[in-house]
Amino acid sequence: MDEKIAVIGLGYVGLPVALALARRFPGTIGFDINERRIEALGKGIDTTGEIEAGPLIGSTIRFTSAGKDLEGATFFVIAVPTPVDASRQPDLTALVKASETVGRALRPGAVVVYESTVYPGVTEDVCGDVLERMSGLRRGVDFKLGYSPERINPGDKEHTLERIVKVVSGEDGEALDRIAAVYGAIIPAGIHRAPSIRVAEAAKVIENTQRDLNIALMNELAIIFDKMGIRTQDVLDASATKWNFLRFTPGLVGGHCIGVDPYYLTAKAEQLGHHPEVILAGRRINDGMGAFIARKLVKLLIEADRPVRGARVGILGLTFKENVPDLRNSKVIDIVRELREFGVEPMVHDPFADAQEAREEFGVELSSLDNLRRLDGLVLAVAHRDYVTMTIPELADRFGSSGRGVIVDVKSVLEATTMPPGILYWSL
Repeated sequence: MDEKIAVIGLGYVGLPVALALARRFPGTIGFDINERRIEALGKGIDTTGEIEAGPLIGSTIRFTSAGKDLEGATFFVIAVPTPVDASRQPDLTALVKASETVGRALRPGAVVVYESTVYPGVTEDVCGDVLERMSGLRRGVDFKLGYSPERINPGDKEHTLERIVKVVSGEDGEALDRIAAVYGAIIPAGIHRAPSIRVAEAAKVIENTQRDLNIALMNELAIIFDKMGIRTQDVLDASATKWNFLRFTPGLVGGHCIGVDPYYLTAKAEQLGHHPEVILAGRRINDGMGAFIARKLVKLLIEADRPVRGARVGILGLTFKENVPDLRNSKVIDIVRELREFGVEPMVHDPFADAQEAREEFGVELSSLDNLRRLDGLVLAVAHRDYVTMTIPELADRFGSSGRGVIVDVKSVLEATTMPPGILYWSL
């Protein structure tokens, strides 16, 4: 199999794909418009923390930010972000720009495969048109389209690219065979051939929609149980003794997938005249959890006879999930913003987040752990390993000599029964 591969977009998804392809197809091109990213990767530094220096330095991959370096590629993989805008509508800007870049380099006989999450129809109706316009070539004749949804889970060292079955699709049988052959060469877990590009697009978008709805159910139950004075974790422990109980847990739903992908599906559904009630209801619940947690903390501060306005509140964690530096769509910021409405300016610490990115993205100045002292309240927002290994006495010591305060445990990782008498503890 003689292919010259180019991967466009070297983030959490694109970089592992590019490195895997480079092992099988030496000379694979890794392209990204972020010149600082390209420079760092060239030095063996992956700021996402997903890839260690050794595999980067030892790879045959060629990192570049120059579009002309894509010329001559026969197989393109596009893995760029597909966020939503302020109105929670699909933002295809990066996808269109990446398609324009590839279109300028496209030559007859090439295949272009998209991995970015989209609603059914985007690959053919949007991206295909851009590629034709920029290249002057005919889709389906001069070049072929495919779609293979990404399934990488940032920070997960068990479910890696090579261990996850890869869904592939092509606009015709010839394209599908070629795409399956390339991915099959790097994915030992196997290949699933979807019957069409639209089926593959839909499969990806419902994977995260399903998870989003399951977490939304747990979040709504957590709100109900809180009103009943029941700890949600205790209920889940009891329910999990049944063999077919699905062990989802409540929490903040952020990141670039679960908190975003459902809106791609609902936007397309609404274009077709259908109002997706269940999916949007789940999104409303999950999007409101940060504010709910903040308001709960305020109530607990009052109950504990601690100040609200001007209270010293520490927040442990800002990234969207544990043990990764990814701040995209983190819902911890919703806690921060809601607390500010009550006159609280929380101090946020995160051992993984980049301080400059936190400042630019959220207007948050990260604090050192030493600054989180003499607290009135403490929110364990993200279960980073640095936090879950802290002992209860270590956490309690942050409240100072009074030994009084409130701990809000978003992920229910602390042992409630070991809390000192002066600490009012609550978990989601």
